[in-house]
Amino acid sequence: MLVSAKEMLTKAKAGHYAVGQFNINNLEWTKSILLTAQELNSPVILGVSEGAGKYMAGYKTVVGMVNGMLEELKITVPVALHLDHGTYEGCLKCIEAGFSSIMFDGSHYPIEENVAKTKELVAICQEKGMSLEAEVGSIGGEEDGVVGMGEVADPKECKAIADLGVTMLAAGIGNIHGKYPANWQGLSFETLDAIQQLTGDMPLVLHGGTGIPADMIKKAISLGVAKINVNTECQLAFADATRKYIEAGKDLEGKGFDPRKLLAPGAEAIKATVKEKMELFGSVGKA
Repeated sequence: MLVSAKEMLTKAKAGHYAVGQFNINNLEWTKSILLTAQELNSPVILGVSEGAGKYMAGYKTVVGMVNGMLEELKITVPVALHLDHGTYEGCLKCIEAGFSSIMFDGSHYPIEENVAKTKELVAICQEKGMSLEAEVGSIGGEEDGVVGMGEVADPKECKAIADLGVTMLAAGIGNIHGKYPANWQGLSFETLDAIQQLTGDMPLVLHGGTGIPADMIKKAISLGVAKINVNTECQLAFADATRKYIEAGKDLEGKGFDPRKLLAPGAEAIKATVKEKMELFGSVGKA
């Protein structure tokens, strides 16, 4: 049964560890992440971008697949199904489809409009027992070869959003999606500390977990980060393992490519990546 991320993140912040959010793109990814979480007795958040939701035939399909796996694989650890960087309209669709958690990315709106839309979603999520993530200060990333360095959030704006009753807050502290460029300046821990001072016990979220050095990850956790998102690292591991399998020509005999064999190395690579991250985040044995 899917659960809200609220309890797992409250425990994580109090226990000074972080729960991993791993984005899913297909059945193999989802199965690998769930099996690893169960093996390590770790809570986990399955992230779904709007693009991935569309690719997987819609949010209701995703909910059906995940719920089916929870039952068939006998998954007992806490699992939240979370919309990642959702639009206002996307949030409403995921609420209707049966997600247990959503992220409303209102960071591109003026702060007044971000507040107004977030308040509406807070009321809906509280009524339905769902968790809600909000964002202040946009997270950078690479698009068409141009790398944005990511904004540093205003701690006072973070408090304004946190006070609306959201479950968790993603604040830009110089982190970006995708690969980090060679000239990346690192995380602004001064900003993170100031945000935690103003938002108290609220779990903070670190996006762009791929490529951030382990010592920075641990310091971020010590300053209130209770959820860390990982996507690119899983994508790279899956693609590399699958490519090597194809290049080796291991499934060229007989009837040709069996998709189950073709995708198996990528699925194993996902498991290894998730295990490594859960161990780094300190969530192993915390379910």
